[in-house]
Amino acid sequence: MSDMITADLVDLDLSADTKEAAARALAERMVALGRVTDLEGFLADVAAREAQMPTGLDGGIGIPHCRSEHVTEPTLAFGRSAAGVDFGAADGPADLIFLIAAPAGADDAHLTILSSLARQLMNAEFTAALRSAGDAAAAAALIRGEEPAPAEDAAEETGSTADTGSTADTADTGAVSAAASAGTAPGSTGQDSGGPARPFRIVAVTSCPTGIAHTYMAAESLENAGREEGVEVVVETQGSAGFTRLDPAVIAAADGVILAHDVAVREKDRFAGKPTVDTGVKAAINRPGELIGEVRDKAARGEVTAAAADGPAGSGGATPVERGGEFGEGYGTKLRKWLMSGVSYMVPFVAAGGLLIALGFAIGGYEINKAPSVMDHFVWTQADSWAALLFQIGGVAFAFLVPVLAGYIAYGMADRPGLVPGFVGGSIALTINAGFLGGLAAGLISGAVVLAIQRVPIPKALRGIMPVVVIPLVSAAVVGFLMFVVIGKPIASAQEGMTDWLNGLSGANAVLLGALLGLMMCFDLGGPVNKVAYTFATAGIAVASPSDSAMKIMAAVMAAGMVPPLAMALATTVRGRLFNAAERENGKAAWVLGASFISEGAIPFAAADPLRVIPSSMVGGAVTGALSMAFGATLRAPHGGIFVVPLIGNPLLYLVAIAAGVCVTTALVIVLKGLRKPVTGTSAQGPGTGTDPSAPTPGAKQPVAA
Repeated sequence: MSDMITADLVDLDLSADTKEAAARALAERMVALGRVTDLEGFLADVAAREAQMPTGLDGGIGIPHCRSEHVTEPTLAFGRSAAGVDFGAADGPADLIFLIAAPAGADDAHLTILSSLARQLMNAEFTAALRSAGDAAAAAALIRGEEPAPAEDAAEETGSTADTGSTADTADTGAVSAAASAGTAPGSTGQDSGGPARPFRIVAVTSCPTGIAHTYMAAESLENAGREEGVEVVVETQGSAGFTRLDPAVIAAADGVILAHDVAVREKDRFAGKPTVDTGVKAAINRPGELIGEVRDKAARGEVTAAAADGPAGSGGATPVERGGEFGEGYGTKLRKWLMSGVSYMVPFVAAGGLLIALGFAIGGYEINKAPSVMDHFVWTQADSWAALLFQIGGVAFAFLVPVLAGYIAYGMADRPGLVPGFVGGSIALTINAGFLGGLAAGLISGAVVLAIQRVPIPKALRGIMPVVVIPLVSAAVVGFLMFVVIGKPIASAQEGMTDWLNGLSGANAVLLGALLGLMMCFDLGGPVNKVAYTFATAGIAVASPSDSAMKIMAAVMAAGMVPPLAMALATTVRGRLFNAAERENGKAAWVLGASFISEGAIPFAAADPLRVIPSSMVGGAVTGALSMAFGATLRAPHGGIFVVPLIGNPLLYLVAIAAGVCVTTALVIVLKGLRKPVTGTSAQGPGTGTDPSAPTPGAKQPVAA
């Protein structure tokens, strides 16, 4: 760790009063040494990590950290605050603050060193020595391990305990493996075949969003608590450097499982069928003893999780949303993910069906929707026949929109058992003219019904037919009854009312709606809010004869979605010195992405500088959306960007609306980035110098090859 922290990266009199100010003060030291190339971009990455979960720990410790493309080499900065800084710990402010910066592609060796520091922070003697360090050089040496903490000398006098500690985990693992291979029954906590009583055995998994600090601190905390209580604890750390799977024999011999995680546990089904405590990673750091006691109590009561074979596809009972999500998510977050699950599967049908319909109109004119079925009349040499074919194929694809939406909302909630009632409910929504609102309701109801059925205790002999016969039969019947008899008619009335409202929009109301949709499209660049606006627009044209208002809304949404990537591309072209080399390269790709209506092309810029890019994009998107509605531009295709301009009503004014929004966003981004205070060591050279603005300044520490 000799090159990761030096005296220049230590501030023993940190005067910051907020976590943002503390991170900035320490990050500026990294910038001065050439370890960070863009202060604001790096701090944005730190803030994004902090937003996922507070990084304060009990005992007066704060560990803000992140992986960032603005970091040249793994670096650690340390600050000691007399007043303390609030990092969200339950016991109050932190006086020891460690800012950990890892490159986006940090190698395993560096991450292992960082994980070693994380484990050290669980040592009270180590933190006490840091609090009493008299100068920056001594503190840096202590962190590097060059100066032993006072307690280490005492440990050496009492014997070789400290020396053998590093092999304790190996010994424990070997003992558990040996017991497992000898046929020890999992869950047995008494005597083994008349021999002496063996300790309770726990396997654990720890993981956090970044996989640098909390992951390893939680592991150390659990292992320490296990030794204190006479419990064998073997931990699998799923960190940034990957993870080494626990020996299956170790898992089989374990009496209980602790899953301390803030991201989904990888291969969670390995731990199914055992007493399990599932919690956040900070709980393992702050109260490991309680977790061990809780899993022992569950083992004593015989409470175990469902066996992996009982869950769908060996998932261990986790649904697709749960496997891809984080522990501790609230109902609102899960609801959003369930809805986005349906929308993500629906979008390809929207794109394929919508473009086929649009091509049919382009070739055969707007009367092609009245053409007879191509099964009855198709002439190979007539363009109208081909237009009718494209239109009718697109219509069939569009007919799947609502069933797919409902089916995959239910899938996100309940996995494969939710597909049958979801698709049935979505088809009923179409039958009763409940539209997309009916599909949303059908999907949520289907998932809830399946989850309710799965909670009913079932005899083991009947479990084999549950997913194939019982769940599809009962859930489809219940959902069908609810959709046809109970809620279908009110939803259909609401759908009709919304359609009438859209058809009645004109003048200022239509312009305001266009501005609102533009704001939504540019708020999160392909995220949930963006998808809500897009789904709202596609719902209006997903019919054989969409209204004029629906086509105006679709045009406004697509135009606004093209603005952010095109504006970033233009900004990197006209003011390249305001962007680093990677951003300028991304700007080239953004031209094509923006022209193709792929809003995600602006995500690299928004991630690096969200406070400037996102508001600027929203303003430009609102301008474009409002102008598109004011110009009366219409669009029958749900996708395609500039490649479907021939299908747009008032195409020239439509392009003017897009150009206006792009110019507004570009101007705002340039102005806001120009106002940013240059950072020592990273500011670009003046115009005309020909120097790469991303190059380090003379005298700065050069990046090392990872």
